[in-house]
Amino acid sequence: MNMPMLLPHPHQHFLKGLLRAPFRCYHFIFHSSTHLGSGIPCAQPFNSLGLHCTKWMLLSNGLKRKLCVQTTLKDHTEGLSDKEQRFVDKLYSGLIQGQRACLAEAITLVESTHSRKKELAQVLLQKVLLYHREQEQSNRGKPLAFRVGLSGPPGAGKSTFIEYFGKMLTERGHKLSVLAVDPSSCTSGGVGQSEFAVADMVDMFVLLLPPAGGDELQGIKRGIIEMADLVAVTKSDGDLIVPARRIQAEYVSALKLLRKRSQVWKPKVIRISARSGEGISEMWDKMKDFQNLMLASGELTAKRRKQQKVWMWNLIQESVLEHFRTHPTVREQIPLLEQKVLTGALSPGLAADFLLKAFKSGDY
Repeated sequence: MNMPMLLPHPHQHFLKGLLRAPFRCYHFIFHSSTHLGSGIPCAQPFNSLGLHCTKWMLLSNGLKRKLCVQTTLKDHTEGLSDKEQRFVDKLYSGLIQGQRACLAEAITLVESTHSRKKELAQVLLQKVLLYHREQEQSNRGKPLAFRVGLSGPPGAGKSTFIEYFGKMLTERGHKLSVLAVDPSSCTSGGVGQSEFAVADMVDMFVLLLPPAGGDELQGIKRGIIEMADLVAVTKSDGDLIVPARRIQAEYVSALKLLRKRSQVWKPKVIRISARSGEGISEMWDKMKDFQNLMLASGELTAKRRKQQKVWMWNLIQESVLEHFRTHPTVREQIPLLEQKVLTGALSPGLAADFLLKAFKSGDY
């Protein structure tokens, strides 16, 4: 089984550092973290790879216009030069063969903000996606990997846990993948908004908590706890066993008051120790129980489909906002309107209206 895990880390370029590290037992695969207007959509898929043709009847000045949008891999690659095509093919072949050097190049390509490189990245990602779907179809439609997200406040022992847990999995013949993200607020150091993004990328969300209470856990938002499928109280060894048991009991009670998110799974609270190994194996058993129940009920498949839609709209929002901010007229007016809002001379709503009109017309 392949098991990608999302491990919080304060530096996004930690990904590349991992690729250069001399890991002997680990196999790392890193994943990167996207309306044609009003009308009547009539979409019909025409093959198993998800290629489709969508016809839209658009109304403009009382006239009907027909627009056919056909998305195929061939359309993406037709505009590539021979050199670009060879580059994409090299990365693609290296990725499906598990070559780390190609993985590192692919990550660099996907992270690039250069417009042409972004286009090449999309061609590469589409090729990988089609290959991945073919592999899942040969696996009777079952996911090839189990995605687990890890979160927790500073001092919860996330790095120590991932090291112990990863070694245990690789010794059992599993392949482990790690995606590092920055989980915390730059000002408070507490768990931040990116944890919600992590939850939208994984099959199972695990919250790690240290055996402490009060001020130490103030950074944990209630929304994060509501998203947790499993809560693990860490460092449950030595003198910390008693406080770990207390925290476990408190969260068992707290979870009973939260709304039910699954029809087949109730969030569990366990105690673990990465130093003594206590509870680690049992934690893996509960993860497998979660995966099996969610697969059998169809909830896991539905969750992944919903995540794809969320990712699409997130990317659309990011792209539209960037396009809005870089619009020449808007960029010129932003400092002036921001200053008027700060001084109270202009309401935020009116300022926003001015900028939107500038964006639509090119001036206001």
